Amino acid sequence: MDSLFGLLILLAGVGAIVGAATNYMAIKMLFRPYKPIYFMRWRLPLTPGLIPKRRDVLAIQLGKTVSEYLLTPDTVKKKFLSQDIRDNVQAFAKQKITETIFTTDKTIHDWLKLANLQHTPTLIEQKVDEVIANQFASVKNVLSTKTIQQLLPEDLEPVLDKKIGDAVDQILDKGVAYFQSPEGAKTIKNLLDDFLNSKGSFGGMIQMFMGDSLSLVEKVQRELIRFLQAPGTSSLLYRIFSAEWEKIKQRPAMDFMKDVNFGTIEQSIQAYAREQLAIEARLDKTINDYWPNGQAWACDELLPKVMDKAFLAAEGKIEDVLKRLNLAEVVREQVDSFPIAKLEELVLGIISRELRMITWLGGIIGGLVGIVQAIIVFMTK
Repeated sequence: MDSLFGLLILLAGVGAIVGAATNYMAIKMLFRPYKPIYFMRWRLPLTPGLIPKRRDVLAIQLGKTVSEYLLTPDTVKKKFLSQDIRDNVQAFAKQKITETIFTTDKTIHDWLKLANLQHTPTLIEQKVDEVIANQFASVKNVLSTKTIQQLLPEDLEPVLDKKIGDAVDQILDKGVAYFQSPEGAKTIKNLLDDFLNSKGSFGGMIQMFMGDSLSLVEKVQRELIRFLQAPGTSSLLYRIFSAEWEKIKQRPAMDFMKDVNFGTIEQSIQAYAREQLAIEARLDKTINDYWPNGQAWACDELLPKVMDKAFLAAEGKIEDVLKRLNLAEVVREQVDSFPIAKLEELVLGIISRELRMITWLGGIIGGLVGIVQAIIVFMTK
């Protein structure tokens, strides 16, 4: 009986040690050795370990698994384009728009500085001056090269031509009214007196033959009025005015503006434009000052539309993006470049407890086999 017990202990111990050691070595040989071991020119069997030896195959299979089963277009759409993700993105965007743009104390000038555009006010003023200068140059060129007739609108020239007759009639009417007035008679008398006095004795003889100056004034007054009211006078003045008007229309407009200092006018307009624009003062206000309803519009109207278009575009491009990323190749490259020692540490850190149990299980099975062997050996004696 003692011999049976001793045999059981011996064979069970040997079996347990062999079983545990076998499983332990099998686990270690998954990763080790990392590189093949050579004796003379022959590579020792089972070197390198299983995973180092088959890492290229493992990398390819992992890449296929990830691209075909884990990160498929449908999976990405379901995970990253879900309504929850969309709501979270939209809420985050609303918060950032509100905080960054509409409730901040940053002025437009501050925003321009952030964009490295701090010289914008000066550039705007220079651009305004340049536009005004160009417009003035264009106007001066037009006035110098085009005649009055070319500058007049087509519908305005006939109106002005017609106004000549009206002007002649008005001048004659005003002339008749003036010479019929006491002031007109006084003017005629003064003119006659000056004329006769300038002729000396000859003038006195004329005055003696014509009678007193009042009667002479009346005669001249009547003749002047008759002359002004005569149809021929109106026709004569109309022809004279029309001829002069035609000459004026054929002359460049600049002929009548030679004394105009365009440089001073240009500078005055530029200064007035800068004063009215007040670029610096306008840029020292916030976006909200100019756009009080901007936050509501941006968050409630613009952002949902942008999100719709962005998510719709993303949904249509996901499959193409995944193809371009070539996830299978990316995973293969990463697995190939991942250090075996680090991979061993990672795997063992995750399943170390299970691996110890496998080692102990090998020892238990080996011990049981040893017990069975001991019984068989004892019974066969």
